[in-house]
Amino acid sequence: MDNEIVRNQGGVVYPKKLLLILNPHAGLMRGKKYLSDIIDTFNAGGYLTTVFVTRKRGDACVFAYNYASEFDVVACIGGDGTFNELIDGVMQSGTKVKIGYIPAGSTNDFASSLNLSSNLVKAAQDIVCGTEHLFDVGRINGRYFSYVASFGAFTRTSYSTPQNLKNSLGYLAYILSSVKDLHSIKPLHIVMEASGRIYDADYIFGGVCNSTSLGGILTLDKSMVDMNDGLFEVIMIRMPKTALELTDIIRALQLKKYDDCRYIDFVRASDVVFRTDFDMEWSIDGEFFAGGMRTEVCNVHSAIRVLLSDDSSRA
Repeated sequence: MDNEIVRNQGGVVYPKKLLLILNPHAGLMRGKKYLSDIIDTFNAGGYLTTVFVTRKRGDACVFAYNYASEFDVVACIGGDGTFNELIDGVMQSGTKVKIGYIPAGSTNDFASSLNLSSNLVKAAQDIVCGTEHLFDVGRINGRYFSYVASFGAFTRTSYSTPQNLKNSLGYLAYILSSVKDLHSIKPLHIVMEASGRIYDADYIFGGVCNSTSLGGILTLDKSMVDMNDGLFEVIMIRMPKTALELTDIIRALQLKKYDDCRYIDFVRASDVVFRTDFDMEWSIDGEFFAGGMRTEVCNVHSAIRVLLSDDSSRA
């Protein structure tokens, strides 16, 4: 009976229940346009669908936290920020519910890592017909995130940068290539502890990542990333002291040879601790997060069950 709609004297009985969280303002607001077709897709797949609409930041987290335990699947229509809130709410609730993602935002880096369809109705069909796959998630000072926590001078502006510029050289390589004066780059002095080692230096960027894209700033080769191995990929870019060092960093970014550049610290770790003498600001899955002088980032292994099509799971 799993995928059948059972009829009785009371009408239609759906054997499964799905909570759909819609961010109506995500991206080009395509979610609202295709909502009826998406609901019809879920209903045809045997899901009684309940829709909650977000009005402000944090709503998706609250909805998922309060109601995830009542549903078989919790899904969202929105961007990576909406999906981040869904993940945080589900994780905080302690519910082992299946999760679906219909990417409709302006930033869909995590969706791209999973090779999710940009066709919203097709993405809904993939949830209905998909199989569940386990993925790690991150936790930063108690706040959960799906794929990246990053900091640095260029982190926050990357999300408003045209995609063609990100694709041409890679966003960070593009920005650094335009730097005329090294003094215009403001480094952050950070002490990082990861995999039993201490890294103490001035950095211009750092990212703790569990996907092939670090917030549109850097990309990793798919062969380097296993999204359910209990480990983060951590990239820390040191402050260049000379134009030659800057050139070496740009070349490593363009070639994705992060572990071959002595000005880039690349490490895999399940837990990372950052210490500073100031309250450091972070971006998690594209959203602002106020860190502190001590920030701990932990990998939660096999934490979420995401429904993916066979094509997506092979990505």
